[in-house]
Amino acid sequence: MAGSHTVLEDNTILSKLDRLYFRLESLLTLIGGLVIFLLVFLATANVLGRWFFSLPISGYIDWVEQAMAFFAFLGIAYTQRQGGHIRMDMLVGHIHGRALWFTELVSVVLMLGVTLVLIYGSWLHFLRAYEIGDSSLDINLPTWPAKLVVPVALSVLALRLVLQIWGYARAVRRGSDNPVAVPLIEDAAAVAAAEAESVTGDQK
Repeated sequence: MAGSHTVLEDNTILSKLDRLYFRLESLLTLIGGLVIFLLVFLATANVLGRWFFSLPISGYIDWVEQAMAFFAFLGIAYTQRQGGHIRMDMLVGHIHGRALWFTELVSVVLMLGVTLVLIYGSWLHFLRAYEIGDSSLDINLPTWPAKLVVPVALSVLALRLVLQIWGYARAVRRGSDNPVAVPLIEDAAAVAAAEAESVTGDQK
């Protein structure tokens, strides 16, 4: 399941790279959020135009279809860094120390392997769309920009996974209880406290 996670920081090179890379991930996530924001205005204009003037926005469905790639994929690396992806913690939650970090390391290595395969396949998909001039059905909107977003976002995710592999391998080697640059799973009490702070605005 998805839970609340903390990413610790220090003055090591790994942590500095983690924080620097997080800026890029945050920027991409912001762009994805702006796309959603613009889609809200587009949907509103489409509904009002159809209602008041019987004049909907031409190619509305085409624009929505292309925009989906942006807000679906641009935040994927950000979510991975924050530990926000859906996962099952029933077994992992009972493991501690080096065994936990080794389990997480194996998991992230497998994720990286799958991600690299997806990057290759999505890049070929983009190239095919670009070379044949693929376009949408209604207003002939080029589809290659949206298809390019997928391998780019997955490449950003792949680099995030490399940083996390570094972090988990470092934790396995040192046996640290609080490794940096990786999401640490918090217990139910810490999750409740964090949610209470986010609602009340109190920061300790």
